Amino acid sequence: MTAIETKIASELNLKPAQVACVLELLATGATIPFMARYRKEVTGSLDEVVLAAIRDRHEQLEELEKRRESILASIEKQQKLTPELAAAIEQATTLNELEDIYLPYKPKRKTRASIAKEKGLEPLAMVLFEQQQHAVLDLAKTFINTELGVTTEAEALDGARDIIAEWINENAEARQKIRELFWAEGIVEAVAIKSKMEAEEAQKFKDYFDWKEPIKKSPSHRLLAMRRAEKEGFITLNIAPGEQQAIAELEQQFVRGTSAASEQVALAVKDCYKRLLKPSLETEIRVESKMKADAEAIQVFAANLKKLLLASPLGQKRVLALDPGFRTGTKLVCLDEQGALLFDTVIYQNEPQRETAKSATIVLGLCDRFKIEAIAIGNGTASRETEAFVRGLGLPAQILIVMVNESGASVYSASEVAREEFPNHDVTVRGAVSIGRRLKDPLAELVKIDPKSIGVGQYQHDVDQTKLKAGLDDVVVSCVNSVGVELNTASKELLTYVSGLGPQLAKSIVDYRNQHGAFADRKALLKVPRLGDKAFEQCAGFLRIRDSKNPLDASAVHPERYGLVEKFAQDLGCTVQDLMTSAELRQKLDLKKYVSETVGLPTLTDILAELEKPGRDPREKFEVFEFQEGINEMKDLKVGMKLPGLVTNVTAFGAFVDIGVHQDGLVHISHLSDRFVKDANEVVAVQQKVHVTVIEVDIPRKRIALSMKNDPFGAPPAKGTERSVKQSQHNTEVSMEDKLAMLRNKFKK
Repeated sequence: MTAIETKIASELNLKPAQVACVLELLATGATIPFMARYRKEVTGSLDEVVLAAIRDRHEQLEELEKRRESILASIEKQQKLTPELAAAIEQATTLNELEDIYLPYKPKRKTRASIAKEKGLEPLAMVLFEQQQHAVLDLAKTFINTELGVTTEAEALDGARDIIAEWINENAEARQKIRELFWAEGIVEAVAIKSKMEAEEAQKFKDYFDWKEPIKKSPSHRLLAMRRAEKEGFITLNIAPGEQQAIAELEQQFVRGTSAASEQVALAVKDCYKRLLKPSLETEIRVESKMKADAEAIQVFAANLKKLLLASPLGQKRVLALDPGFRTGTKLVCLDEQGALLFDTVIYQNEPQRETAKSATIVLGLCDRFKIEAIAIGNGTASRETEAFVRGLGLPAQILIVMVNESGASVYSASEVAREEFPNHDVTVRGAVSIGRRLKDPLAELVKIDPKSIGVGQYQHDVDQTKLKAGLDDVVVSCVNSVGVELNTASKELLTYVSGLGPQLAKSIVDYRNQHGAFADRKALLKVPRLGDKAFEQCAGFLRIRDSKNPLDASAVHPERYGLVEKFAQDLGCTVQDLMTSAELRQKLDLKKYVSETVGLPTLTDILAELEKPGRDPREKFEVFEFQEGINEMKDLKVGMKLPGLVTNVTAFGAFVDIGVHQDGLVHISHLSDRFVKDANEVVAVQQKVHVTVIEVDIPRKRIALSMKNDPFGAPPAKGTERSVKQSQHNTEVSMEDKLAMLRNKFKK
């Protein structure tokens, strides 16, 4: 058992053997969905969250070990590595601790201290640092050397203090104390740049023009917003504890007594903090607080994305999709059960053309011609007007009319994926197709779009993009594999996220399918070029073949366990198909009889559940949602109105809700519930249907404030929700402005 495995096990409260097995599986190319589903006996039934935590922590500790080895090699090359120093480096558990130890040995460019040493002032610094009773000026006089550039006692003392300041800065204990002080007492202070305050683009950051709060209490969204304001040049941002408090901490450690030498050390302490320690640690705290804010923002984004990807699918229905518009008309497409484009045109039922009768004739005719079962309407510009038009056509009751969130549809329509899929159609047709397909199967369509363009999350363009991509890829992979993929109809983009595949193998599968026709069974996958046994092991269980001769190919039972299922059937004297259709037969199975060294009860239980409902879809059943009739624009809203809404985004400060007026409203976290809410995700989720009360409408600023409280106007705040007025306003307004700008851009597209 390695030290890394033991450390991870301790941190995550796991058995070291579990961690070792997971890391061994990862090393052999096993994916997290595969391990979570098909290697429960090996991992001890760890879920995807814990498996990902093991993987990520292992990567962090591996990087720490690489840095440790690099530091040891560097100090050894300098011939300064003592057994005590080597032991300290080996025992360091964090990167900060390692870097603090290494700092005195780290190669530097010229510093004030190194220049002072070249002038021969290090012995003077050493004597002063001992802080014995000395006649300091007399002592300094002995170090005057005009050839080395020391002409006065004051110059000698200045140089000695520079050396002492560097020693203090490089003291690992001192750095750790001040680092802890920064985190415990540090204040984030934002100050406006006066010359930029009146700029129009600066107004969304106006609440930061004079803002202070403790770094330990600054929420991720606010920290990211302030950093954006600083990056765009509207404010300056500082993070530090009180200067006197920090200097006092250092003086307590380094200044002894009241001698003249001690006074020199005290001066060096002040210089060290202002010139060296504070800038260094402020940079470090800014980096670490940014990493923490990024992690929280990515977590929020990931939770939203998961809900969006796993939204209820309408399924294989024939769909007419509308991408509404005014001047340019409404783009209309008809799709078959598999989502293939059958027909496209443009209708002009809205202003300014107002060809209502002609448009109605077209829609009614197409519904009849293509046996349309559902109509999808994009929720952008002219959506409510288009919805009213469609509902007024007198369509058969069995045709569903559904508003569809079109965020990202324009991104897809202009993408290489869309151009490859529809080379002979323009972006307007592709966008309408995306809206229709999104109704049929949100997961299959949304995987074609960069998650950052889907319209959920907070400050996603400000966080570490590499970590964001890794976190969101994990979510997409988890969702795709939890649902399963129909091998003979899946797009290349959807197949890319299947366990063990990736872009190249996904393309090979589609190319093979196009050339040879549908796959007859799972084994046929092995005929795909470059898809070997390992890739087959990882992907096969997540791919479905609905019309295969082997009924297990349509289930999540892995091919490696087909023999076991056949043994079940043989022992019961029936076929596998009989076993899948008869609950009575399945109840006769004694799973304990089939436990072996490689197959335990967790896997056997999973197999039995899959035989009961082969290829079950974990997503909820589709339900039609309708906005309040007659409420189409912000001017229709009145304070106190109670309306149905659909959650479009959940952030650290609340939830955005679509109430059908082309402008999402914000339910601030303090209005999500009558009880105190710390995390908005505890109460709401993306795509959740909610009922809200309008508590404020600001048409000029395009802002809507909503509440989910039972009595949003009269009830006092729940215990624990008290906050300053300024903070509450900031949470609602600044972050809301950012979201509204994004929505306005979406509607322009």
